[in-house]
Amino acid sequence: MSNSKTSGGFFSFLLKDRIVASKNFNRWRIPPASIAIHLCIGSVYAWSIFNPALIKELGVASSSADDWSLGAVVWIFSVAIVSLGLAAAIAGKWLEDVGPRCVGVTAATLWGGGFIIGSLGIYTHQLWLVYLGYGVFGGCGLGLGYVSPVSTLIRWFPDRRGMATGMAIMGFGGGAMIGAPLKKFLLDYFAKAPDYLGAEGAVNLITEGGRRFVDVAGEKVEVVVASATEAAQMAVPGDAGVYIVGTGNTGATGAFLTLGIVYFIIMIIAAFQYRVPAEGWAPKGYKPPSPEESAAKMKTLDNVHINQAIKTPQFYQLWIVLCFNVSAGIGVIGVAKTMMSEIFGSAPSGSELASIVTATFAGTYVLMISVFNMCGRIIWASLSDYIGRKNTYHCFFVLGTLLYLSIPFTASAVSVNPSVMYLVMFYAATMIIFTMYGGGFATIPAYLADMFGTMHVGGIHGRLLTAWSTAGVLGPFAITYLRNMSVTDSINNLVSKIDPTLFLEKFGAPVDKLEELVKAKTVTVSKLMEIVPEGTVDPTPSLYNTTMYAMATLLVIAFFSNLFIRPVNSKHHVQNTHPGVLK
Repeated sequence: MSNSKTSGGFFSFLLKDRIVASKNFNRWRIPPASIAIHLCIGSVYAWSIFNPALIKELGVASSSADDWSLGAVVWIFSVAIVSLGLAAAIAGKWLEDVGPRCVGVTAATLWGGGFIIGSLGIYTHQLWLVYLGYGVFGGCGLGLGYVSPVSTLIRWFPDRRGMATGMAIMGFGGGAMIGAPLKKFLLDYFAKAPDYLGAEGAVNLITEGGRRFVDVAGEKVEVVVASATEAAQMAVPGDAGVYIVGTGNTGATGAFLTLGIVYFIIMIIAAFQYRVPAEGWAPKGYKPPSPEESAAKMKTLDNVHINQAIKTPQFYQLWIVLCFNVSAGIGVIGVAKTMMSEIFGSAPSGSELASIVTATFAGTYVLMISVFNMCGRIIWASLSDYIGRKNTYHCFFVLGTLLYLSIPFTASAVSVNPSVMYLVMFYAATMIIFTMYGGGFATIPAYLADMFGTMHVGGIHGRLLTAWSTAGVLGPFAITYLRNMSVTDSINNLVSKIDPTLFLEKFGAPVDKLEELVKAKTVTVSKLMEIVPEGTVDPTPSLYNTTMYAMATLLVIAFFSNLFIRPVNSKHHVQNTHPGVLK
């Protein structure tokens, strides 16, 4: 096994052999540093806070024809997660060689720098720069920051592996708890309302190529028509009506730039707190478990080499377990605020439900996702020390399947009867789901240590995180693709019920131009609901039903993958495959 060598280079003070802890070092100094880094990178879970701003960057009050679509924006989050998994997989072995401090400093540079590059992309309205900065560079920073403390804490806390990994990853789940209100504050702080021309009926609108224009002082200017709800949701609430495209600011540029600087500073300070235990160190009073105790909880006393681990069926079974558990939750997290608003925000004006589900409420929902995600990481991971990792995942998949199936029922019911009871049911179901989503992340490193030993658990964990990369594509793809299908079907269904004369009067173009109008975002479900016959049920709350059924199916597959996991065959143990490597 390779080890880091003392180097006379400028950055040698970052390497593992320079950060070996002294004999009297307090191991409880490591968790706060780990949590601080994970709180910073965990703000990725509050990505959906940016969605409303990024899809209205030019129109501000409402999406303009040249604004980015929700699908395009959601994929930025996906690219970040893909980059996270790939970086963790590639850097896992590097982490074992150079130590957590060097990896933590690199993570700070990439994560903070990714935000700064992303801010430039938003300012110039170049989507590829946002993908490169936040998605690729920031995502690599996510992966390095994520794995940097895991193997270190497992070595510092051999007596409580589940609790240790729960602490290491707890901050990641809680990142949105701080990130969501911080991002909302910064978006509001830097926002500027667009120029208002007047109510829709008081302005002479021109429709060309699906876009809306107004003649201002002899010059044709592109505009958007904002509904009362859209106008009220602006950082600076305004009136329903016509706004000039390109004259306002959603605040996204300033928010990205500020966050990049702040996160970089915090992560650098935290990375310098990392230490590794000296060879042979053990906590006072610690007694390794007996072979009988280890076998009872599927814990090995041996080690499996990192290159041998990927040759075992257990690695791929755990890969499926992690991938499908994450896929089921990550797509929902990426559009959490939007989904909450769409399912419950279409309640009739003046109803109790409408008065509750405001933009602020939806933002708070994202915050609570973070709270339950974070709590689930420490609670479920600590519980796994007692009931075992395998039984913990059985809980995730059985209970999770039932809860995902309950969401379509709730969404369909609320479209007919906008009762607060359905909001409570939805809220409770999703929060429990997110505790198990976070718990799955926090428990998997301890599961790996039980299966493969602690020698290369950091590197093996990094390679397993390619499952997260896959889930980062699979989850958002499923939720956006299936939602888009539902949106298209809903629009066509609503248009079939609308008088063509009313349609022409509302949108300035005939029904046969529907595809063009939808592409330019002039026609939406919410705008069609303004002119449909009385008594027509709003399809918006049910746009995610098909997705929830698909997510439940993934959890069923993961359940059987976990069910058939058995201890690793002794032929894969390091003494039988790499006899020259010490256990």
